[in-house]
Amino acid sequence: MRAITFAAYGGPDVLQLSDVPLPEPGPGQVRVAVRRAGVNPIDWKVRSGAMAQGSAPKSPQIPGAEFSGVVDAVGDGATLAVGDEVFGWSTTGAYAEYALAKALARKPASLSWDDAAALPVAGETALRVLRLLDVKAGDLLLIHGASGTVGRFATQAAVALGATVIGTAGQRSLDDVKSLGAIPVLYGDGWPERVRAAADRPVDAVFDASGHGVLPESVELRGSKERVVTIADGAAFELGLPFSAGGADDQKPEVLEEILEYAGRGLHIAQGKSYPLEEAAAAQEESQAGHPGGKITIVVS
Repeated sequence: MRAITFAAYGGPDVLQLSDVPLPEPGPGQVRVAVRRAGVNPIDWKVRSGAMAQGSAPKSPQIPGAEFSGVVDAVGDGATLAVGDEVFGWSTTGAYAEYALAKALARKPASLSWDDAAALPVAGETALRVLRLLDVKAGDLLLIHGASGTVGRFATQAAVALGATVIGTAGQRSLDDVKSLGAIPVLYGDGWPERVRAAADRPVDAVFDASGHGVLPESVELRGSKERVVTIADGAAFELGLPFSAGGADDQKPEVLEEILEYAGRGLHIAQGKSYPLEEAAAAQEESQAGHPGGKITIVVS
């Protein structure tokens, strides 16, 4: 099968379109013919070596965590059947014609391949942090980066929970953030004053999905380090704040079912540019440049 691989850490040029063996599903696994693969910042961070801690990559390594596609083969004990349309997390890498997986959910016919591939990482991250923050009805939640993929999901989920959301974003995204049910606030210099002006009471919790150095002012605005969480700013460790990264233990079918509950309520997903498999390097370059304007996906088939 065709897959994007890399055998050394570095820039986008280390990504190669390769012919690799077709994976065979083991117990509890299924093999999926990939339709779309989602592109996330973690993809290019792993490729660059930023997450390696000095170790060399397994060769060849296939990037990509989330995808949508059609079950092609099943292992012993698998609960899905050949022909099922699914989405979820891959255990072998999603930038490929076929991927193995265990953590999957059936894709509703009403959900497009692109939207399905955009949900696992952003949805799991958003819901995990909202739980860490104990967001509930009546809370005033500040979300930094409310127009990003994670921020959009978190904003809509928090509003559905009954919270009031103040969402920071760039000028071109303020109307979009407002359409999600949040109070939009322009980020950049002076943002704390603008948040105070927009809020009718103290902020109860802060979700930093942007990583733009907003944590010290967020703590000051909150009046406490409690209920302040980031997924993007390493300064959290110096400041004694939680940095929530998630992991394989968080990738469960029941999480996907919870995500589908929100999708069924009319969740709006902003789609960005789609790239063919052979242009995966360009897709990662756009992701790394920031502000893609929507979810970047790779069209596999």
